[in-house]
Amino acid sequence: MLTYLKAQASSLIASATDFGVTIIAVNLFGLWYLAASIIGTISGGVVNFYVNRKWVFESKSKDVKGQVFRYMLVWAGNLILVTAGVFTLTHFFSLNYVLAKVLSSVLTGISYNYIMQKQFIFSN
Repeated sequence: MLTYLKAQASSLIASATDFGVTIIAVNLFGLWYLAASIIGTISGGVVNFYVNRKWVFESKSKDVKGQVFRYMLVWAGNLILVTAGVFTLTHFFSLNYVLAKVLSSVLTGISYNYIMQKQFIFSN
């Protein structure tokens, strides 16, 4: 249970990074919301890997490259799911891109990310 709670805290830190970068990219730099969402997701992913490896799962594995590779596979799935969700909710349902990103990220986080990280990436 403690690992799950730590994973949720890590997810909040990564999400804050993701959303902050996304909103700054749109509002400050004028990027298209979908491009900004992708950049935000990448930024949050880097933070999430580091925090999860060091603090959540306390990985002692010397196979960092293997973990990075597995994380990138899982993260690519996360990127596809979140981006598709943001696009669908903004384009077809006219939701604000921030709300669309929140909904897509939460759904992906509870249904995909934790399970894949615990069972596939940091299991060793």
